[in-house]
Amino acid sequence: MATMDLRGDTSEVFFKMKEETCNEMEEGASKCEVSIKGTGSGGWKSAFLLLANQGLATLAFFGVGVNLVMFLTRVLGQDNADAANSVSKWTGTVYMCSLIGAFLSDSYWGRYFTCAIFQLIFVLGLVLVSLSSWLFLIKPEGCGNGELVCIPTSPIGVGLFYLSIYLVAFGYGGYQPTIATFGADQFDDSILTQKNSKEAFFCYFYFALNLGSLFSNTILVYFEDSGKWTLGFWASTGSALVALVSFFLGTYGYRFVRPCGNPLPRVAQVFVATVKKWNVVPSNGAELYEVEGSESAIKGSRKILHSSEFEFLDKAATVTERDRFEPVNPWRLCTVTQVEEAKCVLKMLPVWLCTIIYSVIFTQMASLFVEQGSVMNYTFRNFHFPAASMSAFDICSVLLFTGIYRQILVPLAKLSKNPKGLTELQRMGIGLVIGLLAMVAAGVTELARLRRVVPDKELLP
Repeated sequence: MATMDLRGDTSEVFFKMKEETCNEMEEGASKCEVSIKGTGSGGWKSAFLLLANQGLATLAFFGVGVNLVMFLTRVLGQDNADAANSVSKWTGTVYMCSLIGAFLSDSYWGRYFTCAIFQLIFVLGLVLVSLSSWLFLIKPEGCGNGELVCIPTSPIGVGLFYLSIYLVAFGYGGYQPTIATFGADQFDDSILTQKNSKEAFFCYFYFALNLGSLFSNTILVYFEDSGKWTLGFWASTGSALVALVSFFLGTYGYRFVRPCGNPLPRVAQVFVATVKKWNVVPSNGAELYEVEGSESAIKGSRKILHSSEFEFLDKAATVTERDRFEPVNPWRLCTVTQVEEAKCVLKMLPVWLCTIIYSVIFTQMASLFVEQGSVMNYTFRNFHFPAASMSAFDICSVLLFTGIYRQILVPLAKLSKNPKGLTELQRMGIGLVIGLLAMVAAGVTELARLRRVVPDKELLP
Protein backbone atom coordinates (compact mmCIF):
# COMPACT_ATOMS: atom_id res chain seq x y z
CA MET A 1 0.00 0.00 0.00
CA ALA A 2 2.95 2.32 0.06
CA THR A 3 3.31 2.77 -3.66
CA MET A 4 1.29 5.29 -5.49
CA ASP A 5 -2.13 4.23 -4.43
CA LEU A 6 -4.47 7.05 -3.65
CA ARG A 7 -4.38 6.35 0.06
CA GLY A 8 -0.80 5.99 0.29
CA ASP A 9 1.69 7.09 -0.42
CA THR A 10 4.02 6.84 -2.90
CA SER A 11 5.23 9.81 -1.23
CA GLU A 12 6.54 7.87 1.75
CA VAL A 13 8.38 5.29 -0.32
CA PHE A 14 9.68 7.65 -3.01
CA PHE A 15 10.77 10.20 -0.42
CA LYS A 16 12.70 7.54 1.50
CA MET A 17 13.99 5.95 -1.70
CA LYS A 18 15.31 9.29 -2.84
CA GLU A 19 17.05 9.78 0.47
CA GLU A 20 18.57 6.29 0.42
CA THR A 21 19.58 6.50 -3.22
CA CYS A 22 21.00 10.00 -3.21
CA ASN A 23 22.49 9.93 0.28
CA GLU A 24 24.57 6.80 0.09
CA MET A 25 27.61 8.87 0.86
CA GLU A 26 27.87 10.91 4.00
CA GLU A 27 27.40 14.29 2.39
CA GLY A 28 25.39 13.39 -0.68
CA ALA A 29 22.10 15.19 -0.61
CA SER A 30 20.16 16.84 -3.39
CA LYS A 31 17.44 18.18 -1.10
CA CYS A 32 17.36 21.94 -0.69
CA GLU A 33 17.54 22.51 3.02
CA VAL A 34 17.67 26.30 3.31
CA SER A 35 14.77 27.61 5.39
CA ILE A 36 13.17 30.84 4.26
CA LYS A 37 13.79 33.71 6.68
CA GLY A 38 10.94 34.76 8.91
CA THR A 39 9.19 31.40 8.97
CA GLY A 40 8.44 29.15 11.94
CA SER A 41 10.51 26.28 13.18
CA GLY A 42 8.08 23.51 12.26
CA GLY A 43 8.17 20.48 14.56
CA TRP A 44 5.34 18.29 15.77
CA LYS A 45 2.91 21.17 16.34
CA SER A 46 2.94 21.98 12.63
CA ALA A 47 3.11 18.31 11.67
CA PHE A 48 -0.07 17.48 13.61
CA LEU A 49 -1.96 20.19 11.73
CA LEU A 50 -0.82 18.63 8.47
CA LEU A 51 -1.85 15.17 9.69
CA ALA A 52 -5.34 16.47 10.45
CA ASN A 53 -5.39 18.17 7.06
CA GLN A 54 -4.44 14.92 5.33
CA GLY A 55 -7.06 12.85 7.15
CA LEU A 56 -9.87 15.30 6.37
CA ALA A 57 -8.82 15.73 2.73
CA THR A 58 -8.66 11.96 2.25
CA LEU A 59 -12.13 11.61 3.79
CA ALA A 60 -13.41 14.20 1.31
CA PHE A 61 -11.75 12.60 -1.69
CA PHE A 62 -12.95 9.08 -1.02
CA GLY A 63 -16.39 10.39 -0.18
CA VAL A 64 -16.65 10.96 -3.92
CA GLY A 65 -14.20 8.45 -5.38
CA VAL A 66 -14.94 5.21 -3.56
CA ASN A 67 -18.58 5.06 -4.70
CA LEU A 68 -18.13 6.78 -8.05
CA VAL A 69 -18.64 3.60 -10.08
CA MET A 70 -22.05 3.05 -8.43
CA PHE A 71 -23.03 6.67 -9.10
CA LEU A 72 -22.21 6.26 -12.77
CA THR A 73 -24.29 3.10 -13.10
CA ARG A 74 -27.26 4.04 -10.92
CA VAL A 75 -27.58 7.77 -11.58
CA LEU A 76 -26.00 8.36 -14.99
CA GLY A 77 -27.16 4.99 -16.37
CA GLN A 78 -23.82 3.67 -17.60
CA ASP A 79 -23.27 -0.07 -17.92
CA ASN A 80 -20.72 -1.80 -15.72
CA ALA A 81 -17.92 -1.87 -18.32
CA ASP A 82 -18.28 1.82 -19.24
CA ALA A 83 -18.49 2.85 -15.59
CA ALA A 84 -15.38 0.85 -14.66
CA ASN A 85 -13.53 2.37 -17.63
CA SER A 86 -14.60 5.88 -16.62
CA VAL A 87 -13.39 5.37 -13.06
CA SER A 88 -10.06 3.98 -14.30
CA LYS A 89 -9.54 7.06 -16.49
CA TRP A 90 -10.45 9.33 -13.61
CA THR A 91 -8.05 7.53 -11.27
CA GLY A 92 -5.33 7.73 -13.92
CA THR A 93 -5.89 11.48 -14.06
CA VAL A 94 -5.25 11.71 -10.32
CA TYR A 95 -1.94 9.90 -10.80
CA MET A 96 -0.88 12.12 -13.71
CA CYS A 97 -1.79 15.27 -11.80
CA SER A 98 0.40 14.04 -8.96
CA LEU A 99 3.37 14.43 -11.29
CA ILE A 100 2.34 18.01 -12.02
CA GLY A 101 1.97 18.88 -8.35
CA ALA A 102 5.28 17.27 -7.38
CA PHE A 103 7.10 19.02 -10.23
CA LEU A 104 5.70 22.46 -9.41
CA SER A 105 6.37 22.13 -5.68
CA ASP A 106 9.98 20.96 -6.06
CA SER A 107 10.88 23.23 -8.96
CA TYR A 108 9.05 26.55 -8.73
CA TRP A 109 6.21 27.13 -6.29
CA GLY A 110 7.44 25.44 -3.14
CA ARG A 111 5.40 22.93 -1.18
CA TYR A 112 3.28 25.33 0.86
CA PHE A 113 2.05 27.33 -2.11
CA THR A 114 1.46 24.18 -4.18
CA CYS A 115 -0.61 22.58 -1.39
CA ALA A 116 -2.66 25.75 -0.99
CA ILE A 117 -3.42 26.18 -4.70
CA PHE A 118 -4.35 22.57 -5.35
CA GLN A 119 -6.50 22.37 -2.21
CA LEU A 120 -8.47 25.39 -3.42
CA ILE A 121 -9.04 23.61 -6.75
CA PHE A 122 -10.03 20.47 -4.84
CA VAL A 123 -12.64 22.36 -2.78
CA LEU A 124 -14.00 24.06 -5.91
CA GLY A 125 -14.41 20.68 -7.59
CA LEU A 126 -16.27 19.25 -4.58
CA VAL A 127 -18.61 22.24 -4.46
CA LEU A 128 -19.45 21.73 -8.14
CA VAL A 129 -19.96 17.97 -7.62
CA SER A 130 -22.43 18.72 -4.84
CA LEU A 131 -24.26 21.40 -6.84
CA SER A 132 -24.48 19.32 -10.03
CA SER A 133 -25.93 16.33 -8.19
CA TRP A 134 -28.34 18.50 -6.22
CA LEU A 135 -29.59 20.67 -9.09
CA PHE A 136 -29.40 18.35 -12.11
CA LEU A 137 -28.74 14.68 -11.42
CA ILE A 138 -30.58 13.37 -8.34
CA LYS A 139 -34.13 13.57 -9.73
CA PRO A 140 -36.37 12.48 -8.02
CA GLU A 141 -34.86 12.86 -4.57
CA GLY A 142 -33.55 9.58 -3.18
CA CYS A 143 -33.00 7.97 -6.57
CA GLY A 144 -29.90 5.94 -7.30
CA ASN A 145 -30.39 3.67 -4.29
CA GLY A 146 -30.63 0.52 -6.41
CA GLU A 147 -34.45 0.59 -6.45
CA LEU A 148 -35.64 4.08 -7.43
CA VAL A 149 -34.51 4.94 -10.97
CA CYS A 150 -33.26 8.47 -11.71
CA ILE A 151 -34.74 10.57 -14.48
CA PRO A 152 -32.42 10.73 -17.54
CA THR A 153 -30.04 13.61 -17.02
CA SER A 154 -29.52 16.66 -19.21
CA PRO A 155 -26.25 17.19 -21.14
CA ILE A 156 -25.60 20.28 -19.01
CA GLY A 157 -25.85 18.30 -15.79
CA VAL A 158 -23.63 15.51 -17.08
CA GLY A 159 -21.08 17.98 -18.43
CA LEU A 160 -20.95 19.91 -15.15
CA PHE A 161 -20.55 16.67 -13.20
CA TYR A 162 -17.63 15.47 -15.32
CA LEU A 163 -15.98 18.90 -15.12
CA SER A 164 -16.33 18.85 -11.34
CA ILE A 165 -14.95 15.34 -10.75
CA TYR A 166 -11.94 16.09 -12.94
CA LEU A 167 -11.34 19.27 -10.95
CA VAL A 168 -11.40 17.04 -7.86
CA ALA A 169 -8.88 14.72 -9.54
CA PHE A 170 -6.65 17.64 -10.53
CA GLY A 171 -6.80 19.26 -7.10
CA TYR A 172 -6.29 16.13 -5.00
CA GLY A 173 -3.70 14.71 -7.38
CA GLY A 174 -1.56 17.84 -7.19
CA TYR A 175 -1.96 18.11 -3.43
CA GLN A 176 -1.38 14.49 -2.39
CA PRO A 177 2.36 14.00 -3.11
CA THR A 178 3.22 17.48 -1.85
CA ILE A 179 1.60 17.35 1.59
CA ALA A 180 3.68 14.33 2.68
CA THR A 181 7.01 15.95 1.80
CA PHE A 182 5.85 19.28 3.25
CA GLY A 183 5.13 17.46 6.51
CA ALA A 184 8.60 15.91 6.41
CA ASP A 185 10.06 19.41 5.89
CA GLN A 186 8.89 20.32 9.40
CA PHE A 187 11.79 18.28 10.79
CA ASP A 188 15.47 19.12 10.42
CA ASP A 189 17.65 16.19 9.30
CA SER A 190 20.70 17.73 10.94
CA ILE A 191 19.17 17.14 14.39
CA LEU A 192 19.11 13.45 15.32
CA THR A 193 15.86 13.58 17.31
CA GLN A 194 14.08 15.39 14.49
CA LYS A 195 15.44 12.95 11.94
CA ASN A 196 13.83 10.13 13.94
CA SER A 197 10.65 12.19 14.22
CA LYS A 198 10.52 12.46 10.45
CA GLU A 199 10.36 8.67 10.11
CA ALA A 200 7.65 8.52 12.78
CA PHE A 201 5.74 11.24 10.91
CA PHE A 202 5.31 8.99 7.88
CA CYS A 203 3.75 6.31 10.09
CA TYR A 204 1.27 8.80 11.55
CA PHE A 205 0.68 10.26 8.11
CA TYR A 206 -0.31 6.88 6.73
CA PHE A 207 -2.51 6.24 9.77
CA ALA A 208 -4.33 9.59 9.30
CA LEU A 209 -4.76 8.85 5.62
CA ASN A 210 -6.32 5.44 6.28
CA LEU A 211 -8.48 6.76 9.12
CA GLY A 212 -10.02 9.37 6.82
CA SER A 213 -10.66 6.86 4.06
CA LEU A 214 -12.14 4.38 6.58
CA PHE A 215 -14.77 6.94 7.60
CA SER A 216 -15.73 7.69 4.00
CA ASN A 217 -15.75 3.97 3.11
CA THR A 218 -18.24 3.21 5.87
CA ILE A 219 -20.34 6.18 7.04
CA LEU A 220 -20.49 8.35 3.89
CA VAL A 221 -20.88 5.37 1.58
CA TYR A 222 -23.85 4.12 3.62
CA PHE A 223 -25.74 7.39 3.06
CA GLU A 224 -24.83 7.54 -0.62
CA ASP A 225 -25.87 3.94 -1.22
CA SER A 226 -29.29 4.67 0.27
CA GLY A 227 -29.85 7.44 -2.29
CA LYS A 228 -28.57 10.39 -0.24
CA TRP A 229 -25.83 11.16 -2.74
CA THR A 230 -26.03 14.93 -2.36
CA LEU A 231 -25.71 14.68 1.43
CA GLY A 232 -22.58 12.55 1.04
CA PHE A 233 -21.06 14.99 -1.45
CA TRP A 234 -21.79 18.02 0.75
CA ALA A 235 -20.25 16.21 3.73
CA SER A 236 -17.12 15.64 1.64
CA THR A 237 -17.09 19.32 0.70
CA GLY A 238 -17.37 20.34 4.36
CA SER A 239 -14.50 18.04 5.29
CA ALA A 240 -12.32 19.55 2.56
CA LEU A 241 -13.13 23.07 3.75
CA VAL A 242 -12.16 22.22 7.33
CA ALA A 243 -8.94 20.66 5.99
CA LEU A 244 -8.15 23.84 4.07
CA VAL A 245 -8.77 26.04 7.12
CA SER A 246 -6.56 23.83 9.31
CA PHE A 247 -3.81 24.09 6.69
CA PHE A 248 -3.88 27.90 6.68
CA LEU A 249 -4.02 28.07 10.49
CA GLY A 250 -0.48 26.75 10.71
CA THR A 251 1.01 29.14 8.15
CA TYR A 252 3.17 31.14 10.56
CA GLY A 253 4.51 28.04 12.29
CA TYR A 254 5.57 26.01 9.26
CA ARG A 255 9.16 25.42 8.31
CA PHE A 256 9.65 26.14 4.60
CA VAL A 257 12.18 24.83 2.12
CA ARG A 258 13.12 26.67 -1.04
CA PRO A 259 12.44 24.92 -4.37
CA CYS A 260 15.55 23.77 -6.22
CA GLY A 261 14.54 24.88 -9.70
CA ASN A 262 13.56 22.81 -12.72
CA PRO A 263 15.55 19.54 -12.63
CA LEU A 264 14.59 18.46 -16.17
CA PRO A 265 17.13 20.66 -18.00
CA ARG A 266 19.85 19.66 -15.54
CA VAL A 267 19.22 15.95 -16.10
CA ALA A 268 18.90 16.45 -19.86
CA GLN A 269 22.23 18.29 -19.94
CA VAL A 270 23.96 15.25 -18.42
CA PHE A 271 22.67 12.88 -21.10
CA VAL A 272 23.37 15.33 -23.93
CA ALA A 273 26.91 15.93 -22.66
CA THR A 274 27.43 12.17 -22.32
CA VAL A 275 26.41 11.62 -25.94
CA LYS A 276 28.70 14.42 -27.13
CA LYS A 277 31.62 12.81 -25.29
CA TRP A 278 30.71 9.21 -26.04
CA ASN A 279 34.23 8.37 -27.22
CA VAL A 280 35.91 10.06 -24.25
CA VAL A 281 37.31 7.86 -21.49
CA PRO A 282 35.77 9.05 -18.19
CA SER A 283 38.21 10.47 -15.62
CA ASN A 284 38.49 9.13 -12.09
CA GLY A 285 36.32 10.72 -9.41
CA ALA A 286 38.93 13.18 -8.15
CA GLU A 287 39.44 14.71 -11.62
CA LEU A 288 35.78 15.23 -12.57
CA TYR A 289 34.44 18.76 -12.91
CA GLU A 290 32.79 20.44 -9.91
CA VAL A 291 32.32 24.06 -8.86
CA GLU A 292 34.36 25.34 -5.92
CA GLY A 293 32.92 26.01 -2.47
CA SER A 294 30.44 24.12 -0.29
CA GLU A 295 27.41 24.97 -2.43
CA SER A 296 26.75 23.14 -5.68
CA ALA A 297 25.71 24.61 -9.02
CA ILE A 298 22.12 23.65 -8.15
CA LYS A 299 20.52 26.59 -6.34
CA GLY A 300 20.34 26.00 -2.58
CA SER A 301 21.63 22.44 -2.74
CA ARG A 302 24.69 20.80 -1.23
CA LYS A 303 27.11 18.85 -3.36
CA ILE A 304 26.68 15.14 -3.98
CA LEU A 305 29.82 13.03 -3.82
CA HIS A 306 30.82 10.88 -6.76
CA SER A 307 29.55 7.28 -6.90
CA SER A 308 30.75 4.33 -8.96
CA GLU A 309 27.38 3.37 -10.50
CA PHE A 310 26.55 4.21 -14.13
CA GLU A 311 30.13 5.29 -14.81
CA PHE A 312 29.36 6.07 -18.46
CA LEU A 313 27.57 9.22 -17.24
CA ASP A 314 30.87 10.42 -15.77
CA LYS A 315 31.82 11.38 -19.32
CA ALA A 316 29.58 14.45 -18.88
CA ALA A 317 31.81 15.69 -16.02
CA THR A 318 35.11 14.74 -17.67
CA VAL A 319 37.16 17.83 -18.62
CA THR A 320 38.59 17.56 -22.13
CA GLU A 321 41.16 19.79 -23.80
CA ARG A 322 38.35 21.60 -25.61
CA ASP A 323 36.60 22.30 -22.30
CA ARG A 324 39.76 23.88 -20.88
CA PHE A 325 39.90 26.60 -23.54
CA GLU A 326 36.21 27.37 -23.99
CA PRO A 327 33.64 29.00 -21.70
CA VAL A 328 31.78 26.43 -19.60
CA ASN A 329 28.85 25.07 -21.61
CA PRO A 330 26.41 23.10 -19.36
CA TRP A 331 25.28 21.08 -22.39
CA ARG A 332 28.83 19.83 -22.79
CA LEU A 333 30.38 19.93 -19.31
CA CYS A 334 28.32 19.11 -16.20
CA THR A 335 29.21 19.09 -12.52
CA VAL A 336 29.54 15.92 -10.48
CA THR A 337 26.40 16.91 -8.55
CA GLN A 338 24.43 17.11 -11.80
CA VAL A 339 25.72 13.72 -12.89
CA GLU A 340 24.84 12.14 -9.56
CA GLU A 341 21.37 13.67 -9.75
CA ALA A 342 20.88 11.98 -13.12
CA LYS A 343 22.13 8.71 -11.61
CA CYS A 344 19.49 9.03 -8.89
CA VAL A 345 16.81 9.21 -11.57
CA LEU A 346 18.12 6.07 -13.28
CA LYS A 347 18.26 4.22 -9.96
CA MET A 348 14.61 5.00 -9.27
CA LEU A 349 13.31 4.05 -12.72
CA PRO A 350 12.81 0.35 -11.81
CA VAL A 351 10.78 1.42 -8.78
CA TRP A 352 8.54 3.66 -10.88
CA LEU A 353 8.06 0.95 -13.50
CA CYS A 354 7.04 -1.59 -10.85
CA THR A 355 4.40 0.76 -9.47
CA ILE A 356 2.66 0.88 -12.86
CA ILE A 357 1.50 -2.72 -12.42
CA TYR A 358 0.58 -2.09 -8.80
CA SER A 359 -1.52 0.91 -9.82
CA VAL A 360 -3.40 -1.25 -12.35
CA ILE A 361 -4.14 -3.69 -9.52
CA PHE A 362 -5.18 -1.03 -7.04
CA THR A 363 -7.52 0.67 -9.52
CA GLN A 364 -9.72 -2.42 -9.38
CA MET A 365 -10.56 -1.55 -5.77
CA ALA A 366 -12.73 1.34 -6.93
CA SER A 367 -14.26 -0.33 -9.98
CA LEU A 368 -14.27 -4.12 -10.46
CA PHE A 369 -14.34 -5.02 -6.76
CA VAL A 370 -17.25 -2.64 -6.07
CA GLU A 371 -19.18 -3.96 -9.07
CA GLN A 372 -18.56 -7.51 -7.88
CA GLY A 373 -19.91 -6.60 -4.46
CA SER A 374 -23.00 -4.92 -5.90
CA VAL A 375 -24.23 -8.17 -7.49
CA MET A 376 -23.57 -10.40 -4.49
CA ASN A 377 -25.59 -10.99 -1.37
CA TYR A 378 -24.35 -8.18 0.86
CA THR A 379 -27.12 -8.35 3.48
CA PHE A 380 -26.19 -9.68 6.91
CA ARG A 381 -29.33 -10.56 8.83
CA ASN A 382 -31.33 -7.33 8.47
CA PHE A 383 -28.42 -4.98 7.78
CA HIS A 384 -27.61 -3.92 4.24
CA PHE A 385 -23.89 -3.39 3.56
CA PRO A 386 -23.08 -0.90 0.76
CA ALA A 387 -21.00 -2.55 -1.95
CA ALA A 388 -18.36 0.19 -1.76
CA SER A 389 -17.86 -0.59 1.95
CA MET A 390 -15.91 -3.67 0.87
CA SER A 391 -12.94 -1.32 0.66
CA ALA A 392 -13.09 -1.05 4.45
CA PHE A 393 -11.64 -4.58 4.62
CA ASP A 394 -8.67 -3.32 2.62
CA ILE A 395 -8.14 -0.37 4.98
CA CYS A 396 -8.48 -2.49 8.14
CA SER A 397 -6.07 -5.02 6.65
CA VAL A 398 -3.52 -2.27 6.04
CA LEU A 399 -3.81 -0.99 9.62
CA LEU A 400 -3.65 -4.53 11.03
CA PHE A 401 -0.70 -5.73 8.99
CA THR A 402 1.19 -2.48 9.50
CA GLY A 403 1.04 -3.21 13.22
CA ILE A 404 2.04 -6.84 12.68
CA TYR A 405 4.94 -5.75 10.48
CA ARG A 406 6.31 -3.21 12.95
CA GLN A 407 5.74 -5.19 16.14
CA ILE A 408 6.56 -8.73 14.93
CA LEU A 409 8.24 -8.88 11.55
CA VAL A 410 10.68 -5.99 12.02
CA PRO A 411 12.11 -7.38 15.29
CA LEU A 412 12.50 -10.76 13.61
CA ALA A 413 14.12 -9.20 10.54
CA LYS A 414 16.58 -7.31 12.75
CA LEU A 415 18.12 -10.66 13.56
CA SER A 416 19.63 -10.37 10.08
CA LYS A 417 21.61 -7.35 11.40
CA ASN A 418 19.57 -4.84 9.41
CA PRO A 419 18.49 -2.12 11.90
CA LYS A 420 15.45 -1.26 9.74
CA GLY A 421 14.29 -4.84 9.46
CA LEU A 422 13.31 -4.98 5.81
CA THR A 423 14.47 -2.37 3.32
CA GLU A 424 11.98 -0.33 1.29
CA LEU A 425 12.83 -2.37 -1.81
CA GLN A 426 12.19 -5.65 -0.01
CA ARG A 427 8.88 -4.35 1.34
CA MET A 428 7.80 -3.21 -2.12
CA GLY A 429 8.77 -6.53 -3.69
CA ILE A 430 6.75 -8.48 -1.11
CA GLY A 431 3.83 -6.09 -1.64
CA LEU A 432 3.86 -6.67 -5.39
CA VAL A 433 3.76 -10.45 -4.87
CA ILE A 434 0.84 -10.11 -2.45
CA GLY A 435 -0.93 -7.83 -4.95
CA LEU A 436 -0.47 -10.50 -7.62
CA LEU A 437 -2.03 -13.13 -5.35
CA ALA A 438 -4.93 -10.78 -4.58
CA MET A 439 -5.72 -10.39 -8.30
CA VAL A 440 -5.59 -14.18 -8.74
CA ALA A 441 -8.11 -14.50 -5.90
CA ALA A 442 -10.30 -11.82 -7.49
CA GLY A 443 -10.22 -13.62 -10.84
CA VAL A 444 -11.17 -16.95 -9.26
CA THR A 445 -14.01 -15.24 -7.37
CA GLU A 446 -15.32 -13.67 -10.57
CA LEU A 447 -15.25 -17.01 -12.40
CA ALA A 448 -17.18 -18.63 -9.55
CA ARG A 449 -19.70 -15.78 -9.52
CA LEU A 450 -20.29 -15.92 -13.27
CA ARG A 451 -21.08 -19.62 -13.05
CA ARG A 452 -23.87 -18.82 -10.60
CA VAL A 453 -25.42 -15.93 -12.52
CA VAL A 454 -29.15 -16.30 -13.27
CA PRO A 455 -30.26 -14.45 -16.44
CA ASP A 456 -32.08 -11.16 -15.72
CA LYS A 457 -31.28 -11.45 -12.01
CA GLU A 458 -28.46 -10.00 -9.95
CA LEU A 459 -28.46 -12.65 -7.25
CA LEU A 460 -29.29 -16.27 -6.88
CA PRO A 461 -32.28 -16.96 -4.63
